[in-house]
Amino acid sequence: MSDYYAHPTAVIDDGCQIGGGTKIWHFCHVMTGARLGRRCILGQNCFIDRNVEIGDNVKIQNNVSVYTGCHIEDHAFLGPSAVFTNVITPRSAFPRTDPARDYVDTWVRRGASIGANATIRCGVELGEWCLIGSGAVVTKNVPPHAIMVGIPAKQAGWACLCAGVLVPRESDGRWVCPESNCNREYEIDGETVTLVYTPDHARAMVELD
Repeated sequence: MSDYYAHPTAVIDDGCQIGGGTKIWHFCHVMTGARLGRRCILGQNCFIDRNVEIGDNVKIQNNVSVYTGCHIEDHAFLGPSAVFTNVITPRSAFPRTDPARDYVDTWVRRGASIGANATIRCGVELGEWCLIGSGAVVTKNVPPHAIMVGIPAKQAGWACLCAGVLVPRESDGRWVCPESNCNREYEIDGETVTLVYTPDHARAMVELD
């Protein structure tokens, strides 16, 4: 018996690797060579292309296609109908079909979240624990923990591990998560965000392996 679940309408091609506890729901298609980690969730009508690598505990909501050249790390969240591509200059009359020559890699780093209907231009890197707003169009690399909104996406703040919007504290210059069940503290230097304090109650709430 398999240690993952696939709905009867899902199509799982031969040669896939799927981790324990993963759930694949209605009308999904996982192609040959794809690798899904443990405890992932694929919502309805998702497509995972050949040789795509997806980490552990990744949640992919309905109607998302993850094409060859996309790399999705642990704990990432891909919102409903988020859009990825893998070719910069597509032409129907001149197909770009060679992954080594034509495809451009896109990286969704650990813990990054992408809102519903956001579009991610191929070739960009979404930094760890960043937060991409619904409907945003991302055209350049995103720093870790950055909150990006709009068309084209621009930075609107910094996000905590829990996705709370960090606020500056005047007394010591630290940035603090205002969520009552979190209250983590960070130091920010340019585009470098460093977690410097996690209260015991927040530490007890989550373990990220």
